[in-house]
Amino acid sequence: MKKLKQNQNQTHLLNPFDHLSEELMFKILDHLLDDPFAAKSFSLTCKSFVFLESRHRKSLKPFRTELLLRLLRRYPSISHLDLTLCPRVDDSLLNLLSSSLNHSSFLSLNLSRSRFFTGRGLSALISACVGLLELDLSNATDLTDAAAPAIAQAKALERLNLGRCKLFTDIGIGCIAVGCRKLKLLCLKWCVRVGDLGVELIALKCKDIRSLDLSYLPITEKCLSLVLQLPQLEDLGLEGCLGLDDDGLSTLVSSSKSLKTLNVSNCQNVTHIGLSSLTKDAVSLEHLNFSHTCSSSPRSSKVTADLASCLGNFSNLQSVKLDGCLVSCSGLKTLGNRSAGLKELSLSKCNGVTDEALSLVVQSNRELRRLNITCCRKITYESLDAITGLCSSLVSLRMESCSSVPKEAFGLIGQRCPYLEELDVTDNEVDNEGLKAIGQCSRLSSLKLGICCNIDDTGLEFITSGCRMLKELDLYRCLGITDKGIEAISSSCHGLEMVNMAYNERITDGSLISLSRCPRLKVVEVRGCSTVSSRGLSSLANGCRQLTVLDIKKCVNVDDRGMLSLAECSQNLRQINLSYCGVTDVGVVALASLNRLQNMTILHVFGLSPSGLAAALLSSQGLNKVKLHSSFRSLLPPSLLRFLESRGCVFHWRAKPFQV
Repeated sequence: MKKLKQNQNQTHLLNPFDHLSEELMFKILDHLLDDPFAAKSFSLTCKSFVFLESRHRKSLKPFRTELLLRLLRRYPSISHLDLTLCPRVDDSLLNLLSSSLNHSSFLSLNLSRSRFFTGRGLSALISACVGLLELDLSNATDLTDAAAPAIAQAKALERLNLGRCKLFTDIGIGCIAVGCRKLKLLCLKWCVRVGDLGVELIALKCKDIRSLDLSYLPITEKCLSLVLQLPQLEDLGLEGCLGLDDDGLSTLVSSSKSLKTLNVSNCQNVTHIGLSSLTKDAVSLEHLNFSHTCSSSPRSSKVTADLASCLGNFSNLQSVKLDGCLVSCSGLKTLGNRSAGLKELSLSKCNGVTDEALSLVVQSNRELRRLNITCCRKITYESLDAITGLCSSLVSLRMESCSSVPKEAFGLIGQRCPYLEELDVTDNEVDNEGLKAIGQCSRLSSLKLGICCNIDDTGLEFITSGCRMLKELDLYRCLGITDKGIEAISSSCHGLEMVNMAYNERITDGSLISLSRCPRLKVVEVRGCSTVSSRGLSSLANGCRQLTVLDIKKCVNVDDRGMLSLAECSQNLRQINLSYCGVTDVGVVALASLNRLQNMTILHVFGLSPSGLAAALLSSQGLNKVKLHSSFRSLLPPSLLRFLESRGCVFHWRAKPFQV
């Protein structure tokens, strides 16, 4: 009997997951990747789960470098390391990483927001990790050509981002081109000292390039003749290349047949003539960005029939962006006639868009899935009738500030666009009846209603009846919204991740208490909601443990009690604006204890003393950006500021006067 009892106890102690293979367990963990809390709970279940989770994790994004080596020991299979949240990464740390990483499996390193490292540290790391495929060094503004030989050691490198590395020249880029011949993606955006020579060397040595971003480089057509001969080139970025013009581009003998995506936005000296020269052989072109090109510049022209005819030559064209261009009626009509089959069209801030022209465009492009007509102030009911009637597959419609569209038109959106996922009707005449129809869009995940003065709580209740998948809701300056409307949203949309209620004076603590029932909430903006207090903030902090961004500027009734609640519950908070709040040294010091807090804005907080601010800054471990009133600059010890800056913290001093 005693033996039988022991066998029964042993049976109860068996872990049923022990019978599953490691491959099946890894598939279970794959489903937990988007929820850090779920993954953490999994690893805390038992020792075998800790072991499985440590072997399964392939990517790591630490908040603090002092914990990095311990994390690498726990997770030996890391192949992707993202240090963008660590502002200070020096050569000594890169040296340690070179001896701590699994060299055979390590593939990707992101240092895009880190500083203080040099070519010596990169050399130690890259020479050890011979299989490195991806390296992001963007925003390393202090990095010079001296680092190029270190990068060139990465013989297997396929993806390299040097965006805003403004001290690199043609010499450094040439060195990289010789060493990294397997490059498939290269970003040189804003490398303003790199010219035709450096780009030519890339084109000569790196024949596998598929994506090349040369935006804002002082290049001419001279280097493009070689670039366009790259046999596998698919994505070319030439945004803001002011050295390109129609005359120069007309000298190009041929263009790339493999090119699929071309960005020539902000090229002020390029018209349809230059575009035609650049793309005459681009039979595979699918995505074109010609925004802010046909402007009021003397050398520029409108989006005319000639440009539209040029676009009509690309039979595979799916996406066209013409934001900020001067549009002629004949141009849009020709676009409608010549470019059928578009999936995306952006005409944001295009003067000249009319009902007649837009109706013709959508009539020929009934498969449109994304349409941006922001600030097209001449369109009326007729346009929205045509859009919704002909383009029933729309998933994104952005029409902020279309002031001539009457309130009756917005009901058409809900009645005819069942697949809509994103809708921006900011600053429009939409009313509750319109929202009642929009509430039928069951797939809607992002809804922007800012500055819509004709809606109130009843409209939000209509939205909740059908839009249960809502993740983002913008109610900026919607003065008719009260706690009742937010209560309706929070009761039905439990997946809500972002809500903006800024400058709604009728929003009180009741709204924050209601939102505390949305556990996935990450971004909350209640700026200017003067009746919100620490009571509501404490409830929000307790219920929304994933909160990462909080704007409580001008919430004058928020005091230290709110900060203490955030310090206790909001361990994931990364960014906060508490300007004009009623907090003191106690609250700010408590807030600074949050390990993941990186960005603080503190202006006109009169309860904060220089000594309290100094204590808060000194106690914080992860701050990398702090915005303060300039009056504090002379009151803080210079040695403290130098110490914090050496850790990677950047101070922004503002002299803004106090505003009621």
